Amino acid sequence: MDHTKLWEAVKIEMELDVSKGNLMWLKDSNIHRMEEGVVYLNVPSTFIKEWVWKHFHNTILRILRTHNESVRGLDYVIAEIGGNKKEESIRNIKNTVCSELPLDDFYINKEDNLNPRYTFDSFIIGPFNQIAHAAAQAIIQNPGKVYNPLFIYGNTGLGKTHLIQAVGNYIKKHYPNKKVFYLTSEKFGTDCLECLQTNKMAYFKEKYRKYDAIIVDDIQFFSGKEKFQEELFHLFNHMYDNFKQIIFSSDRHPNYIPNLEDRLKSRFGAGMMVDVPTPDKDSKVAILKAKSRFYNLVLEEEVLNHLAENINSNIRELEGVLNTIVIQTQMKGKHLSLTEIKNLVKDAAKPKKNVSVKEVVKVVAQFYNIEEDNIYDKTRKKEVVKPRQLIMYLLREDFCLSYPSIGEKLGGRDHTTVIHSCEKIKSDLKTDPSLTQELNQIRSML
Repeated sequence: MDHTKLWEAVKIEMELDVSKGNLMWLKDSNIHRMEEGVVYLNVPSTFIKEWVWKHFHNTILRILRTHNESVRGLDYVIAEIGGNKKEESIRNIKNTVCSELPLDDFYINKEDNLNPRYTFDSFIIGPFNQIAHAAAQAIIQNPGKVYNPLFIYGNTGLGKTHLIQAVGNYIKKHYPNKKVFYLTSEKFGTDCLECLQTNKMAYFKEKYRKYDAIIVDDIQFFSGKEKFQEELFHLFNHMYDNFKQIIFSSDRHPNYIPNLEDRLKSRFGAGMMVDVPTPDKDSKVAILKAKSRFYNLVLEEEVLNHLAENINSNIRELEGVLNTIVIQTQMKGKHLSLTEIKNLVKDAAKPKKNVSVKEVVKVVAQFYNIEEDNIYDKTRKKEVVKPRQLIMYLLREDFCLSYPSIGEKLGGRDHTTVIHSCEKIKSDLKTDPSLTQELNQIRSML
């Protein structure tokens, strides 16, 4: 793998663990060269170098090693404007990597695929996730016997992966005789497909059955994939019948995953099913306080309250906003005023949750110049279908209404219609810039 592809692979993998706001620190960085196992990373300034060293160094080094086992160290090169480059070694990693960096503490072990950073100690508990946390705590006291399976669902960026991997890391540490394995449903599907194509299904069936605890992330990926669902069903039965712990996560309740077999839905519902909703204000304040301590940043109560009240997205986005404040604070060398912070994060604020469904319908209908009543009618006219689908998407993504609730409030429609509408808008947003602009305008009106 050449330097460009290697660095792109590192950034892609980091996107799974950190917010987009955090990734801006690496925007202008690239791999300068690699010598004797040491990767030299170009960074644009000493300021950026020090920040990356403090917050990302171990993570970057761990990921580099997963792609290239010969990597033993990471150093930095200051790339000055105009292309002139000077090397500034902040550590002689070749000589001190073993003493400075306990490698086993930062590398994902391929035998269990667990991220060692995801522990209960680093998990922030609030009213929004305390039930899920309590269920996880019950499991680790008696794996395979209590809440089996555990199914945690909720929107992206709410800490589901952190929590389910924390269970895995705890079992790994406190039950050394038990084997744990974490994987995404996409990885499960990829393995299944490869074994199908190479006539190694017997190997596939046995591969996961040796574990005492299986953790499968993003189960919604199985939607419509019958063969993968069949193999998961058989694995589930084996694990359950042998009192082995099973943990799943998804971005939605299994009843609302399209084309998911009823027998799997039944199995998922046999244990403990927990929703992780959007954090409430108190939870967001607690998260901001914990993260700001990590950055050695002091935020006034009025700033914390403003951020908690106006950033209505997920935890990752909250971290991204905080990261923006950290950058500006360090660059200006002073604490930012509330006014400065308001101007800094105003684009990150989403519509407040107290906007009613009727108001959303009114704004969208006015935007597209149609009658509000048409939204609730059963008409399939093109000029009405798109606005109706956008309303469903907004109610789901921005206001976290359930699919059945959205269908009920918009003329008594079935929840499957709502799911289809939301997925349609998601797909169109990827290819239609004008739709993105329209959506942004509607959000600003709300």
